[in-house]
Amino acid sequence: MVEFTAWDILRNLALAARWTLALSLLAFIGGSLAGAVAAFGRLSASRVARAAAGAYVDLFQGTPLLVQLFLCYFGLPLVGVETSAWTSAALALTLYSGAFLAEIWRGCVEAVSRDQSEAARSLALSPIQGFVHVILPQAARLGVAPTVGFLVQVIKGTALASVVGFVELTRAGGMIANATLRPLPVYAAVGAFYFAICWPISAAARNLEVRLNAGRD
Repeated sequence: MVEFTAWDILRNLALAARWTLALSLLAFIGGSLAGAVAAFGRLSASRVARAAAGAYVDLFQGTPLLVQLFLCYFGLPLVGVETSAWTSAALALTLYSGAFLAEIWRGCVEAVSRDQSEAARSLALSPIQGFVHVILPQAARLGVAPTVGFLVQVIKGTALASVVGFVELTRAGGMIANATLRPLPVYAAVGAFYFAICWPISAAARNLEVRLNAGRD
């Protein structure tokens, strides 16, 4: 058994938490871009675009994230694409995030009353102008809470990256627990780190939602 002080445990977990945050941020940004494209595809008048976006969403919503991680990590080298635990985890989480964000945002746009589109046309706005200036701001208000809620899910989902050898918060906790033979305090500290990351994000989202709704009222 390796002797670790409480400070050693917390310091090593804090170092690993940086990679959890980096992976979460990369996956959320990349997923936002993929999700925006897929959401527009789902809302498009083009049957091909709707079908392609729908297939993407169905594929990544209908399969477990763990399987997607394994496919990226073990499958890409089989087709000649060299990868690492970091790139595999980032790619899998990005594609997974994009599928869910696409549906969140599509739902928010469709939740805006059709009367708003008719009002935009009555003001002689083009369809694009009506979407940007009338529909999108209202959809954005509706989308704040579910979008940030999904960000919290992405942060917690990074724990699955440990199965392909990526050393983030959960993986580091497992390594320290095995070295110290003290799993209870180590995993309690891991849980505390996740809470310290996720709770302020959720609280900020609630406050922002209240302010946006107050401004609308």
